[in-house]
Amino acid sequence: MSDSRRNAELFEQFARVGKALGSAKRLELLDLIAQSERTVDALAEGAGLGVTSASAHLQVLKQARLVTTRRDGVRVYYSLAGEDVAQLYTMLRRVASAHLAEVEPAWLAFLGMDRTQAAELETADVAREGLVERIRDGSAVVLDVRPEVEYVAGHIPGAISMPVDELPGRLNELPADTDVVAYCRGAYCVMAYEAVAMLRKHGHRASLLEDGLLEWRVAGLAVATHAAS
Repeated sequence: MSDSRRNAELFEQFARVGKALGSAKRLELLDLIAQSERTVDALAEGAGLGVTSASAHLQVLKQARLVTTRRDGVRVYYSLAGEDVAQLYTMLRRVASAHLAEVEPAWLAFLGMDRTQAAELETADVAREGLVERIRDGSAVVLDVRPEVEYVAGHIPGAISMPVDELPGRLNELPADTDVVAYCRGAYCVMAYEAVAMLRKHGHRASLLEDGLLEWRVAGLAVATHAAS
């Protein structure tokens, strides 16, 4: 076998990963799986796909070894094959954001805000460093506004589960004189923006966490796993 043939076969293996990532819907499925393992049905619903279509996309991701499966009775659960897959996914988004001017307007359209409105919510972003200490000393209340199933799978130690759709009815649980920091899935997650806007409207000192849980994990910071109280 010639060197060029061997070289082509090597790069073909690398291309399997690139091809698997070359679908907006497969990236959306990865985004969901990065939060918690899920069944095909749950992933199909979360990504707005039919079960057959979701299964086909998931098989492509599995064949590229980006996800793994486990069976529990008749149900099959999908999870990331490793933290390096989460790192790859966050890096892909970072590169796209840095080099594609189209990312920001697409993000703002998804957010339902203009740049000025988004900037007002982002001006007081809280850095990851030191956040756990602020939770411990009581100088900040940290809210995980994702669905509870994602909180149970992994969350910032000391964070309180308060899904954004429950927030209007639970505002009285929050101290009025303490900073509130909200986070959700990652840098491109609408839920934390919605939560901060709502909290500020009701007089709370609320801020967004820098990025979200995905970036927190990729940074190697501790993640807790237990049921919401």
